Amino acid sequence: MAIYSYEELMARHKTSLDVFWLWYRSLVDLDNLPESDELAEQIIENLQAGLDSFREVLATLR
Repeated sequence: MAIYSYEELMARHKTSLDVFWLWYRSLVDLDNLPESDELAEQIIENLQAGLDSFREVLATLR
């Protein structure tokens, strides 16, 4: 695992340390969330997509 300094990160093209999404996520209207089974399905789909991406990376590395 590589560790980069702040200067190295900032020198890269399109570097953004914007953490607006952290604040945005806290604005979710908890009264209007989907049903728990729908929410669980969305979470599973997102996790599966992430796993598929990692499998592609692994296949590329091999």
